[in-house]
Amino acid sequence: MIKYLGSKRVLVPRITAAIGALPSVRTVIDLFSGTSRVGHAMKRMGLRVLANDHNRYAAILARCYVQADRGDVEAAASLRIAEYNRLPGTPGWFTRTLCEQSRYLQPKNGARVDAIRDAIAADGHPPELEAVLLTALMEAADRVDSTTGVQMAFLKQWSARSHQDLELRLPDVLPRAAAGKGEAFELDAEVAIAQLEGDVAYVDPPYNQHKYLGNYHVWESLARWDKPAVFGVAQKRVDCKARRSAFNSRLHSRAALQRVVDGVRARHLVVSFNDEGFFAPDEIVAMLGARGFVWALGCDHPRYVGARIGIYNPQGEKVGKVSHVRNREFLFVVSGDRAVGRSLGPLGFEATRGGELAVAAPRRRRVAR
Repeated sequence: MIKYLGSKRVLVPRITAAIGALPSVRTVIDLFSGTSRVGHAMKRMGLRVLANDHNRYAAILARCYVQADRGDVEAAASLRIAEYNRLPGTPGWFTRTLCEQSRYLQPKNGARVDAIRDAIAADGHPPELEAVLLTALMEAADRVDSTTGVQMAFLKQWSARSHQDLELRLPDVLPRAAAGKGEAFELDAEVAIAQLEGDVAYVDPPYNQHKYLGNYHVWESLARWDKPAVFGVAQKRVDCKARRSAFNSRLHSRAALQRVVDGVRARHLVVSFNDEGFFAPDEIVAMLGARGFVWALGCDHPRYVGARIGIYNPQGEKVGKVSHVRNREFLFVVSGDRAVGRSLGPLGFEATRGGELAVAAPRRRRVAR
């Protein structure tokens, strides 16, 4: 899957283990689905996944990895991918804007993106097939881009991978889950909690002021294909200035997250957060405590690539020092069933007491009964 700031690639085994330890789970709500890496893993577990994100590119990825089922789309998608891979490049808006005026891809690959994206739009595919094809295009571009992982500023010198030729591949679309067909939604989280209902809600909200739309504006433009007006060195979509989320605001994020925690319709919650966000872990525990018993697991995690590389000015000169290269990721499980702790204890989760966070290394302490 594609590179993504906040990706839970390393944490997926812990997340799926926690969800697997909860009783009588068939349907999971993934409220901030992002690349659908977690939703895809839960579908692989056989669960019915309801994936939601307010960005169009994320909704497309969820329609591919959560909603579409292999038996329904594999043959048609494979045929179309083979056809699109034979298309010659035709430079257009994408090449001019993001490859010449900016440096996301080399122009030869930008021209291929223009040709393929125009063909997908002209062919008028059913929504699930179109989502699979658009995902294939986004992933193909990601494999030959010239970034450190985010699309805010591109490398001054072309990356080694950017010299390769863009090629579509069939995404890893799974068969239908045993618990039922998944669905993808493109809603604000506070709207989604009124419409979606499941046994577990997985909540992985934005942590701080950095907006995913700005970090991944290229994918949003590929998904919408609206060829928007742009600004800045990175040629961001102008709506990056106007489209705001309460979760990216220090002033409003606490109330927004509390409304989600209080209102989401699920018996259990699994919440992901890290120590670079607006809230300290014990504040998260206090928010979650009204829902039931809270168990927590903390683990070290490398920071995103850009943070490890350092801070540079537009002339390519290093102007700042990296303060730290690792952070602390937390998973919180909330349930009204105290017996859940017996299943979570062997996974390293610790019960919390009196609103204080008690996190230890796996198996060093016994879970409170």
